[in-house]
Amino acid sequence: MNTHIPDRIAALRAAMQQHGVAAVIVPSADPHLSEYLPERWQARAWLSGFTGSAGTLIVTHGHAGLWTDSRYFSQAEQQLAGSGIALMKLHVPHTPEHIEWLTAHLKHDDVLAVAGDSLSLAGLRSMEGKLAGHGVRVRTDLDLPGAVWSDRPGLPHARIVEHPIAWACTARADKLTRVRNAMRKHGATHHLLSSLDDIAWLTNLRGSDVECNPVFLAHLLVAAEGKATLFAERGKFDDALVAQLAADGIAIATYDGITGALGELGKADTLLFDAGRVVCAISNAIPAAARRIEAANPSTAFKALKTAAELDHVREVMRRDGAALAGAFREIEHQLAQGKPLTELDVHRLVHAARAAQPEFIGESFATIAGYQANGALPHYRATQESHSALQAKGLLLVDSGGQYLGGTTDITRVLALGETTAEQRRDATLVMKGMIALSRARFPKGASGPQLDALARAPLWAAGCDYGHGTGHGVGYFLNVHEGPQSIRPPVSGGALVALEPGMISSIEPGLYKPGRHGIRHENLAVVTEAERTEFGDYYAFETLTLCPFDRRALEPGFLSPDERAWLDDYHATVRAALAPLLEGADLAWLEWHCAPL
Repeated sequence: MNTHIPDRIAALRAAMQQHGVAAVIVPSADPHLSEYLPERWQARAWLSGFTGSAGTLIVTHGHAGLWTDSRYFSQAEQQLAGSGIALMKLHVPHTPEHIEWLTAHLKHDDVLAVAGDSLSLAGLRSMEGKLAGHGVRVRTDLDLPGAVWSDRPGLPHARIVEHPIAWACTARADKLTRVRNAMRKHGATHHLLSSLDDIAWLTNLRGSDVECNPVFLAHLLVAAEGKATLFAERGKFDDALVAQLAADGIAIATYDGITGALGELGKADTLLFDAGRVVCAISNAIPAAARRIEAANPSTAFKALKTAAELDHVREVMRRDGAALAGAFREIEHQLAQGKPLTELDVHRLVHAARAAQPEFIGESFATIAGYQANGALPHYRATQESHSALQAKGLLLVDSGGQYLGGTTDITRVLALGETTAEQRRDATLVMKGMIALSRARFPKGASGPQLDALARAPLWAAGCDYGHGTGHGVGYFLNVHEGPQSIRPPVSGGALVALEPGMISSIEPGLYKPGRHGIRHENLAVVTEAERTEFGDYYAFETLTLCPFDRRALEPGFLSPDERAWLDDYHATVRAALAPLLEGADLAWLEWHCAPL
């Protein structure tokens, strides 16, 4: 536990007292509502000491609580110990959601503060609706965590660069034309974008303001007739790029100039924006006279459907990524066999080095998760210098990693048998494999959504009385964010939108099984939705598996697999062998041949 946490909470409470605030919400968010945050907006981590990517801190004068989900329970328990901050477990019986908790603990006329640059307009409306009947007033004009964070980091200043057309495949002028056509269908004269992946995709630009995500801090205001204005610091661009953007009808303005530009809209203007992806600090600048149309960003749907040219690049990236992992996994096994001491940190180092040797590699798509034995039961575990495990020539090592390449983004999980395994471990790994195969082989009608398919991956686990607490699949960007919407494969949520899976969408398929204190299993491939056939009942789709890397058969119990499941796994390994063998030689090639042999 960070020894400064109690002092920071005390300073926050003093600021609350000064402003007459009864409670403060500190979400995990920035002005772009990103999943991964620049250091400047990691106030929740700074105040609480909890570093997981998902969580909400609430501080009142008598209580401090951190709400997070089952992926982070163990991590939060460790990082909050001794801080005075209680772990509030989300989606657990008898634990209220944080807004529900606030309605029970705040009084009439109490003031609740949340920084307006970390809460969407839709989120504010939802919060006010739930609190309205209790007489609680929400203020978004107070950033109290920022007020007490004396050494708060500044804005990042990494360079913004062109994503070359050879890799981007579609010119930004063509992308802007598609967006403007969608705007006209809505009747919009202007379109506001704050989501960083949408902006990077639409402009064919990339940056490194956010760790592992090749995006940059910016807002974008697109006029249906005229120019688009990119609000990002001028010093991040070289002169040649500014000139190229100008030639394509994109002007550069200061990052904080977005509110002034919105303020110039008048009664003749109609602004299209997504209330769930624009913070209220920005939406507050929209004049009342301007007409609003609140709808999903057109670019979100456009970029989710990868083009044929993009998919060709992705398939080649998967070959390179698979070859890198084959070399890294072989080296891990070799060094263990030689008796060399290895830790989970070495796994991260070896995997990174193997990827870095590949062409067009830019960086990791997220921090590598290398969990040995019991650590594998923590879905978002991260080894640190202060806390990590040594590997031994026995048991299971879970490795979840990914790379950012000019031609695509990868995300893959493999479970390696480092030596002798238990019957329970092999049984569990095989149950998860059965779920992986079931979903990978699925045929489904046009219009089907991820929540409708999720049970296919869970059914083998349910039959054995098991389950896992995370989604089965997330969308993946094209040299963009490793987690991308709008599609997902997860259990249905009451009131949640059902987004149809369409050809060109890339999704992970990653069922798991976790037994705290013992081991964790997760198998993960990326797959793209493809057209399968047309019948008298309509169009049917399927998944094409993109990831190319063998599963460790030593971690499985082949007798638990049906003949069809064994055939799928053998066919997959034959595909992997054919794709990767030309890229490997010597010991790496021998490793591949052995691991791709039929069951």
